[in-house]
Amino acid sequence: MQSDIEIARDANIKPIVEVAAELGIEGEHLVPYGHSKAKLGMDYVASLADRTKGKLVLVTAMSPTPAGEGKTTVAIGLTDAMNQRGKRASVCLREPSLGPCFGLKGGAAGGGFAQVVPMEDINLHFTGDMHAIGAAHNLLAAMIDNYIHWSNEVRLDLRRVTWRRVVDMNDRQLRQIITGAGGPANGFPMEGGFDITVASEVMAIFCLARNLQDLQQRLGRILIGYTRDKEPVTAAQVQAPGAMTALLRDALAPNLVQTLENNPAFVHGGPFANIAHGCNSVIATETALRLSDYVVTEAGFGADLGAEKFFNIKCRKSGLAPDAVVIVATVRALKMHGGVARSALEAENLDALQTGLENLGRHIRNVGQYGVPMTVAINQFASDTAAEIKLVQDYVGERGLEAHLCNHHAQGGAGATDLADAVAQLADSGQSQFRTLYDDDMPLWGKARTVARQMYGADDLEADQKIRDQFELFEQQGYGHFPVCMAKTQYSFSTDPALMGAPSNHRVKVREVSLATGAEFLVVVCGDIMRMPGLPRVPAANNISVNARGQIEGLF
Repeated sequence: MQSDIEIARDANIKPIVEVAAELGIEGEHLVPYGHSKAKLGMDYVASLADRTKGKLVLVTAMSPTPAGEGKTTVAIGLTDAMNQRGKRASVCLREPSLGPCFGLKGGAAGGGFAQVVPMEDINLHFTGDMHAIGAAHNLLAAMIDNYIHWSNEVRLDLRRVTWRRVVDMNDRQLRQIITGAGGPANGFPMEGGFDITVASEVMAIFCLARNLQDLQQRLGRILIGYTRDKEPVTAAQVQAPGAMTALLRDALAPNLVQTLENNPAFVHGGPFANIAHGCNSVIATETALRLSDYVVTEAGFGADLGAEKFFNIKCRKSGLAPDAVVIVATVRALKMHGGVARSALEAENLDALQTGLENLGRHIRNVGQYGVPMTVAINQFASDTAAEIKLVQDYVGERGLEAHLCNHHAQGGAGATDLADAVAQLADSGQSQFRTLYDDDMPLWGKARTVARQMYGADDLEADQKIRDQFELFEQQGYGHFPVCMAKTQYSFSTDPALMGAPSNHRVKVREVSLATGAEFLVVVCGDIMRMPGLPRVPAANNISVNARGQIEGLF
């Protein structure tokens, strides 16, 4: 049996100009990065504005477990299957972060015969977007420090500088640091720290910006800190947005690659819906919609995180309206939510599966609140028994939906044709009556509470008075119309990652809040979630190497 990386290396990869030609894109509109990946010129992207959009399909999932759910493989397999059925479909995915690649998760370009390629390039440096975002973010940090060092005319309070630094690596040692030590020549000593690059507000702005002008304006609105009089100070006041935009100019153009079956894939924008926005870029999604009849996209982790942010942030800010939703589940993960240890997942256990199905049921209920028709994909594993599969299908059927068995990992698009037919029918049905979970004019605290109650099944939201006062202050400062970007563990509906299934009667503790004034949302950090992950005891990096032929081993 071939490994994922062996399958990717054996792939018949077409020159990217041929993949683009299938979409009607002439070679002059491509900026090639070698033969197998390219960016689309921004002038060409702008020229598509008047074209009719295709149908938008969101792939989300149940709450993730170490057993794996395969949301990315389903999105890719579904796209390949739709093309096999004669549909003109593209997939829009997020760019992997180096942190998970070398940490816990490994690669993030799909798996088996449902992958996007060139897999190694996509998982590592790709077209340099992640590096550009990190450089732009850290340029602002350097310009803030330099401004304080030389003039500080606005009297920015060193104790109230809120802009941290980023690096695209899991490095817990950098979470809290002191900068400027070593004397006057090195600046003023200040408390600081690092987040992972994908949690940067620059990443969120990058994903939500419509063009370079919008990008530059949003960067200028970034809140970097406060004066001694507690007046807000922005990136524009330290004259940073122009240079930041220059660093991001080329990165903002969407990336085009292909699936193993040579279908178009737009991979652009950052992951991590547990601590960030976690969606593919608006530019890539809009571009794909104007070049395809159907666009399949994904949002990170479970529907309580990625789908919630897709609906309430990305769609709200961009005007996108999905036509159908796919919720991915696996028998293995459902059994884990039912209390089965990872080491015992191979054995049939209908009782545990029945208990674990409550997690899927909660996600079905949650997605139903957005008014978009949905279906369920069972991502099949070899250990799944007929009785287990039937139990899942019956459970889903009792909720008025259909659960489609998918084997795209082993068969490529041919393993997801039933799902493809159902999704196309849903998307074409005109049933979607998309709505967000809350209105713009709801108070910020009310928005966060609504998510906690209606998405997480919590009794209520709670916070110290200092945090409650910040919510009130942001309202008074004119940010009350912002949506909320909830940051919490992806493993549970609660803030306790060990509390699996579909817990109720819990409370969501807000630890901190911060304004993302350029991205235009409020980040609400809940529980113990960190915006700078650490490496596990045995990181994936331990098993990655380069062989004698110069090939990377262990990335998958």
